Amino acid sequence: MTAGVAIPTLSRPRRRLGLLLGTAALLSGCDLEWDKPDLAVPPPERLREAKPASARPIPRGPDFAVKFGSKELTKLVESAIGENLDIAAAAARITQADAQARVSSAALWPNIAMQDIARTNRVPGTTTNVASAGSNITPASTSTGSSQQTPATGFRAREFGFFQLGLTASYEIDFWGKNEDASYAARLLANASRFNRDTVEISTVASVLNAYFQVLTAQDRLRIAHNNVAIAERVFRAVQARFDVGIASALDIAQQESVLAQARATIPPLEQTLRQTRNQLAVLIGETPESVDVKGGSLTKLTRPSVAPGLPSEVLLRRPDVAEAEARLASQEFSVLQARAAFFPSLTLTGQYGVQSALLHNLLRPEAIAWQAAANLAQPIFDGFNIQGNYEQQKGRFAELAALYRKQILTALSDTENALIALRETEAALKAKTTAAAAAQRALTAAEMRLQEGTIDIITLSTTQTTLFQAQDQLAVTRLTYFQAATSLYQALGGGWSPTTRDAEIASANAAYEADKGIFP
Repeated sequence: MTAGVAIPTLSRPRRRLGLLLGTAALLSGCDLEWDKPDLAVPPPERLREAKPASARPIPRGPDFAVKFGSKELTKLVESAIGENLDIAAAAARITQADAQARVSSAALWPNIAMQDIARTNRVPGTTTNVASAGSNITPASTSTGSSQQTPATGFRAREFGFFQLGLTASYEIDFWGKNEDASYAARLLANASRFNRDTVEISTVASVLNAYFQVLTAQDRLRIAHNNVAIAERVFRAVQARFDVGIASALDIAQQESVLAQARATIPPLEQTLRQTRNQLAVLIGETPESVDVKGGSLTKLTRPSVAPGLPSEVLLRRPDVAEAEARLASQEFSVLQARAAFFPSLTLTGQYGVQSALLHNLLRPEAIAWQAAANLAQPIFDGFNIQGNYEQQKGRFAELAALYRKQILTALSDTENALIALRETEAALKAKTTAAAAAQRALTAAEMRLQEGTIDIITLSTTQTTLFQAQDQLAVTRLTYFQAATSLYQALGGGWSPTTRDAEIASANAAYEADKGIFP
């Protein structure tokens, strides 16, 4: 693999390539060629939207949240990491993957089982004897059972007992590495499940950050909306006073009444957004909406942290989703090798050891000891192209995952570039919107003064009010995108994930695979 990220492969013994190729030559009609897709995706030397300089990984979720300057936000992020149900589900998938690695590796070990038997059979005389006409001989009992003769017919029924205490064992010699490949494929998927959990955690933290920013923005917009209603009411009272003395017309009253109604109409949707986003936050931290009280505040009180992205190769090393795509691709490579090994002969050893007797009281005598050993060599010859079809399917799956792996690399770089663009452009937009809102406030102040002087028409006054209301609301929305850009960069840079985290996750998977291996199932 390229892109500066090594696939987490496991050590394996050398293949007996000479014998394998020699056997392959004997399998007529089997296409074992595999042209692996080109996985090369050389990373660029630098990011277009950042300086070409190395940088440390950004802080992990709670440590990153601290930089915004809100204790409530930090507490929410910590609660999400500990209680979020998507993260819990991803952790449960790790347990499943670890168990599947054990299951897929079972064939590397001998299969030993106890096989005890206590059995009595009665064979009807009508199926095994042809009695002589008029025979009245009563047979004697034998050492292996008993016989009974019916006087009228001479047919003899026989009863046989069989008792056994013993062990059976079987083991497939993994000459072509088929079982080993299955084990490695499953163990790499266990690695991938851990990388997936890390990806889910980063996405969850980003969702908490954005949801909290939306709560603060909704509160800011509500304050703006209520203030705009107050302004519209004040102007309406002034126009009403002018109307009462005959200076203003009914059209002026209706025009200002419309402005006031529109200002009031902006409040219910904002209330809806605020309360629904609080409920969304409750779900993200694994709580019921009724048990969570998000106080919020104002987005203007927060500080957007400064983050250095580093080099493209560093970005790829810090993305758990890229590591997950690599692990799945590496796992599939072993699945292809496993499917190819199915073309070749399999050698299975079986054995049995124990005691057997027709009579229970003879079961523990030395003469009752029985054993057997066998070797079974099986070679597929024709199976309706089942093995060939499976091999082609596994190769196709590898090609699919190879394309997705390359796409994930491109996506990671694109996410970073887009986040950097958003970071820069939202900052410029925020400055422009701040200037526009300040100018609109000055314009309304001047318009109200002219209203008192009676030197302004109602259309100009209404337009000035609407401009201010829109400018202030747009400023709040732009400030939200300004902070969301920081969240996007946090997510694009891997949310504090690093090669050290990667190594720790792989070590955790290996430890889970090796743990609790006793002699019992």
